Amino acid sequence: MARYKIEGTIVDTKNASASWEEETDWNGNNHISRATGSQWDHQRLYRSRRGRYYLECWSQWQGSLPHVEWVSPQEAARWLLLMDEDLPEDLKDVAESVSD
Repeated sequence: MARYKIEGTIVDTKNASASWEEETDWNGNNHISRATGSQWDHQRLYRSRRGRYYLECWSQWQGSLPHVEWVSPQEAARWLLLMDEDLPEDLKDVAESVSD
């Protein structure tokens, strides 16, 4: 669990109302993040207590620092669909705008 400052707001991942882990795919040598396309860079999606979505991003590259960024409901829905997750109720209305 971590605490971050994002656009003047403090978010604490332990206070999130929901979170989702990224999926990985085995390429024969490494597990590749479906979210980033990298074996080194990773993401986790959270829904804040106020219902806003944000991505926690981190890397295994030496010297890199984890950070968070707000994402729109459409971006959150797109991320969840890419991870083969069911959409939560608050994102079901944007499902048609992000998938074919």
